Amino acid sequence: MTAITTVAFTPVSIHERKNIDLRAGDTVRVHVKIEEKGKTRIQLFEGLLIARKHGTEAGATFTVRKVASGVGVERIFPLYSPTIEKIEVVRRSKVRRSKLYYVRTKVARDIKRKMRNFIPFLTTILPEEQPMDESQDEPMVESEETVTMDDTQKDSE
Repeated sequence: MTAITTVAFTPVSIHERKNIDLRAGDTVRVHVKIEEKGKTRIQLFEGLLIARKHGTEAGATFTVRKVASGVGVERIFPLYSPTIEKIEVVRRSKVRRSKLYYVRTKVARDIKRKMRNFIPFLTTILPEEQPMDESQDEPMVESEETVTMDDTQKDSE
């Protein structure tokens, strides 16, 4: 026989949740209840609201995206979930789309562009280490005569 477990949920004020004006482009702070080891605590999840689906009906959801430690994290929250303590709108941005899924690729493109500009900068600051010869205290340096360029490398420069 299986044991029946009961889960106690706090009631959600459906009228208040229905009247929250959440739109794509808002920066929201979601207070989520998390139960660990018998204790309940509230954890904040703050990020950009990139999508809201199903309006104000019973299955309404909203997707929030944030960047944590350089990694994009998205969470989908049910609007009427009893685990959500509070939803705050921190900032409102003007956007011209109802779903901001393009933000995922836009961030990746921006990072790649920054890294392209950043790499030449690093090579000018940090010279490459040259291997040390065990018998000498000075680094080994190849003579200029031994370094030659192929015809293909000459054409590209």
